[in-house]
Amino acid sequence: MSANCPCGRTRPEQACCGPVLGGRPAATAEDLMRSRYTAFVRGDSAHLLASWHPSTRPRRLRLEPGSVWTGLEIVARSGGAMFDAEGVVEFRAQRHDGTLHERSRFVREDGRWFYVDGELDPGSGGSGR
Repeated sequence: MSANCPCGRTRPEQACCGPVLGGRPAATAEDLMRSRYTAFVRGDSAHLLASWHPSTRPRRLRLEPGSVWTGLEIVARSGGAMFDAEGVVEFRAQRHDGTLHERSRFVREDGRWFYVDGELDPGSGGSGR
């Protein structure tokens, strides 16, 4: 039996974030955000960059070595459904050294969701997106 996906849903990664990590478009902004979390867990900078909107995408992404992501909680979502053009997902991602609390903005272009940017909660630890 396979372990549950790192994103916190109770299904195996190959039936959850795996297809999005493999290049399939995410159905919703939340699905993309969950796949990005899983990419952080896996150290998959290629997916993080590919899913970042070209207008805000950094040239390079340096993941923090030794970061251990331990859980994800969706706090709220606005828009971001299959046929929306924009969405916001607020989440808390637990790490070994604290919690990252962010409101992430997403846009859908040509049927694909992209991460645009995020606003960190002032008391949030960490610097990853």
